[in-house]
Amino acid sequence: MIIDNLSNSRLYPGLSEGINRAFSYLHSINFNEVLPGKYEIDGDNIFAIVAKYQTKDESEGKPESHKKYIDVQYVAKGYELMGYAPLGQQEIISEYSEENDIIFYKCVTSLVRVDEGMFAIFFPNDIHLPGIEDVEKSFVKKVVVKVRV
Repeated sequence: MIIDNLSNSRLYPGLSEGINRAFSYLHSINFNEVLPGKYEIDGDNIFAIVAKYQTKDESEGKPESHKKYIDVQYVAKGYELMGYAPLGQQEIISEYSEENDIIFYKCVTSLVRVDEGMFAIFFPNDIHLPGIEDVEKSFVKKVVVKVRV
């Protein structure tokens, strides 16, 4: 897991070409003008999902991980808490969905606040819990760039 401000993305050129392309995409788009939906960057290899929502109570979230994709989650508007736990022996509450590339867990995560203009990168060995409220609910516009492993 990596959490930082998008303005510092130049510090991570060696992660992968796909992540570099995700950063380029995030820098090149004015997300105030982008509607929620799925946007192709490189077919099924790299694509973005733009979403608008209100954060939720931690008890309403389900920690998750992915096998096929790295998540580059960028908060374009608002803020949220994101939970993290290293993948280990956590209890699986929903078996892996090949179609949706997701596994859900019952586990404790450490929460960190991700403000507008910041990103978090979650690799396949990172369990994450996005969209969690801080002191009160917040409106969020987020872009998740999915980068095939």
